[in-house]
Amino acid sequence: MKRPGRMLAEVLRSALRKPATVLYPFVKILMPEHFRGRLHFIPEKCIGCKLCMRDCPANAIQIIKVADKQFRCEVDLARCIYCAQCVDSCPRKALEASREFELAQLQRKDLFMRESPDPSKVSAPASEQPKTESAKSEPAPANKPANG
Repeated sequence: MKRPGRMLAEVLRSALRKPATVLYPFVKILMPEHFRGRLHFIPEKCIGCKLCMRDCPANAIQIIKVADKQFRCEVDLARCIYCAQCVDSCPRKALEASREFELAQLQRKDLFMRESPDPSKVSAPASEQPKTESAKSEPAPANKPANG
């Protein structure tokens, strides 16, 4: 047999307690100090060892050489699982995990993060420099069909 008085006492006790939830969109939450949120790349510290790429379980990081001893970091935040293994494995601490957690986007392409060194300090690599006139006038090699 159920007792209505017992249930009423529990309802009154719960009504007088502080709520267990927060009014999230209206009250901003301060994340703990070691929270693993969005990654930030510090290009001045990067030495191009690519340990972060090798240790990333989701293959979300690419380190690309921009110039001599200067590197660019590309992170696919849609693939990232925010484990911060890349942050832990970086010997120069060129990657940091921030407390930023509001990363929702309407377009998937907006979840692709590119952080590169200051463009005023970067010289274009030889592969990206404009070709000279002599290189442009050379005919392209003919493609031979594969026999098989």
